[in-house]
Amino acid sequence: MPILSNPSEIAREALRQLALRRVAPTPDNYRKLYHEIAGTRPDDDALPEAFVRKLARRLPRDSAERQRHGHQLDQALADGRHKAAEAALERYLDGLKLGEPQAWNELIGNLLRQWEARQTGWTPARKREALDRVLSAADPAALYTRLQGLLKSWALATTDADPLAVEVPDEVALRADTSSERAGANAARPAAPLRSAAAAAPATDIATIEALRELVTISLGEALPPLLEEYPPLRETAAALCTEIASRSEAAGLREVGTRLRQFAHELELAAADEAEIRSGMLELLRMLLRNIDELVLDDRWLAGQIEMLREIVDSRPDPRKIDDAGRRLKELIYKQGQLKHTLAESQRHLRDMLAGFVDQLARFSESTGAYHDRIGQCAQRIAKANDITEIGPLLDEVMTETRSIQDEARRSRDELIVARSQASEAQERIVTLQNELEEASRLMRHDQLTGALNRRGLEEMFQTESARAQRRGTRLAVALLDIDHFKKLNDKLGHKVGDDALVHLAKVVRQHLRPQDVLARYGGEEFVILLPETGDADAQQALVRLQRELTREFFMTDMQKVVITFSAGITLMAEGESLENALERADTAMYQAKQAGRNRVMVAPLPA
Repeated sequence: MPILSNPSEIAREALRQLALRRVAPTPDNYRKLYHEIAGTRPDDDALPEAFVRKLARRLPRDSAERQRHGHQLDQALADGRHKAAEAALERYLDGLKLGEPQAWNELIGNLLRQWEARQTGWTPARKREALDRVLSAADPAALYTRLQGLLKSWALATTDADPLAVEVPDEVALRADTSSERAGANAARPAAPLRSAAAAAPATDIATIEALRELVTISLGEALPPLLEEYPPLRETAAALCTEIASRSEAAGLREVGTRLRQFAHELELAAADEAEIRSGMLELLRMLLRNIDELVLDDRWLAGQIEMLREIVDSRPDPRKIDDAGRRLKELIYKQGQLKHTLAESQRHLRDMLAGFVDQLARFSESTGAYHDRIGQCAQRIAKANDITEIGPLLDEVMTETRSIQDEARRSRDELIVARSQASEAQERIVTLQNELEEASRLMRHDQLTGALNRRGLEEMFQTESARAQRRGTRLAVALLDIDHFKKLNDKLGHKVGDDALVHLAKVVRQHLRPQDVLARYGGEEFVILLPETGDADAQQALVRLQRELTREFFMTDMQKVVITFSAGITLMAEGESLENALERADTAMYQAKQAGRNRVMVAPLPA
């Protein structure tokens, strides 16, 4: 064995030799091996304190148990308690003993069996998540202990253990992470079961048990029923369990209810999985329909507005406001487009009739031309057989008569074709106009044509929806009316085109910095209305001030000239049952006060007393 000189290397080699030689990890044996490796003789029985401190800093602490023993050794050395330090070092060295080999083959076999089995409260996704957490352990011993704890937790969900023991699947891996700091059996210990006060709980826990009973009954009787409207059997089961839990107090009865509660939780899980699968399947079908809509219709340009709106709803998180708005827009578009499509169909039918008449006219003209050629051929044969000039005269008269007749027929056909072509052109222009109207109706049914914001009709509908939602939920709805400052001067100085561009710029900036649930509408001229759901007057005022800052930051450019646009605004809260007109009257009064105060300000109008 080579002689080492570095104390750290000597200490590490002494620990390694303790494990390799399978000797008892006592301080005496460690001291003997240390001097053997160092090639020295012990002067006394006490280890140098400086050396022990240095050794303590070098000790591996790659597991929870070693960390705990190392911390105890550090604390004893810091306090000068040599006996305690020696005991801590002995415990650390005891942990280095080679134990029984871990039965990985049995553990992996058990893992495969439990993975394929069904356990209450454990879906494949939850199993996979818990297993991923356990596999994050770097130490083989900790990994083995964690896997044991996880498998015991899975096994408890399939045995006849205490039915009221509550196991939280998502916390099993977290509990297993700390299991290496305790005995292996404690890692898989389930949460304490809910029992009656008479069975096991101390007298001081009666109030806690009653509070837990009340929480369970509230969950089953009040929280779950609204979510189970489409599942009447589950709703009835929840009501029955709620009644039984409220009436049972003995341990046996609660265990029986616990068994049913676990079965109910399993049924809920299956129902939720089915609903999620159905929802996902329906959304995917709708996406496929939208992607292939061009194969379902001949010309779908007029569908562009509806398709884009539906794509936004499908691709984003479902929102009740978006769905309500989409429903109203589609109803309006269906009605308007139904009228336009009827007119379009009439125009197309008229065009088909004209084309059919044109074909008939060509057929008649072809028949007339064929008869003319036949008669001319007969006359030519008779002329060739004539013996003198007197016989040819009547034949020439007949030829001239037939020629004049076919000329008249060709003139009439030409006139009819000219009229048909004119009518076809008019019909085609009408069809193009109607198609353009369909496209425009799809895009601008409820929106302002210039700015893209909602028009008055759209604003009224959104106010009705948001006010009803605010009253139903007991939340607040803020209404803001804003007006561009000095807009008339801007129009007079730079022209109406620049004024329109300024309105578009304002609407663009405001939309970019509003929340998704907020509503922007053009009320008329340079006035805009903003609806801010679930917002108080103070928060609404801050939101409008923020919009003013953003508007001055993103300045408006026209003909390489920077134009500063500002607005004054008035804000008020909607009173219960109040109409939009009344709320806007108060907001208009506050906006006038903002104008009087110097413009580019936001004023709040209080609710009427």
